[in-house]
Amino acid sequence: MSATANWFGNSFVGQYSATAARRIDFVTDTIKCSLHTVTYVPNQDTHTFWSDTTNEVSGTGYTTGGTTLTSKTVTYDSASNETRLDAADPAWTTVTFSGARIAVFYKDTGTTTTSPLIAWHNFGGDQTVAGANFTIVLDATGLAKIVAL
Repeated sequence: MSATANWFGNSFVGQYSATAARRIDFVTDTIKCSLHTVTYVPNQDTHTFWSDTTNEVSGTGYTTGGTTLTSKTVTYDSASNETRLDAADPAWTTVTFSGARIAVFYKDTGTTTTSPLIAWHNFGGDQTVAGANFTIVLDATGLAKIVAL
């Protein structure tokens, strides 16, 4: 399953604000990916923390809050002027759920009201899995990127 990445706008404010409370060290912080139904509508302008998300999927083998990303990297490609966030493809093993439409990437602080959102992917259609593995295939250039113009 592949999808297009979208940024939550406030993730940038958190990186450069006077307080360190919303800063994200993508490589060392716990970054998670959660799955949500079509009834969650991401708002890149007003959604700031994981507590702003709604309608997370539930089912056998799926843990509330999603899965923790592994093999995280931050790189810069001078040929394309892109800073890229990447990780191993998020995966769930032997899960059963229905209606997953949105994947949300966020820093997990252990408290939903202080866990800053990073990006989201829209699958473009509902995904249903019955006792099988589910993997989000991240773009070859990463789960999200920033282009310096």
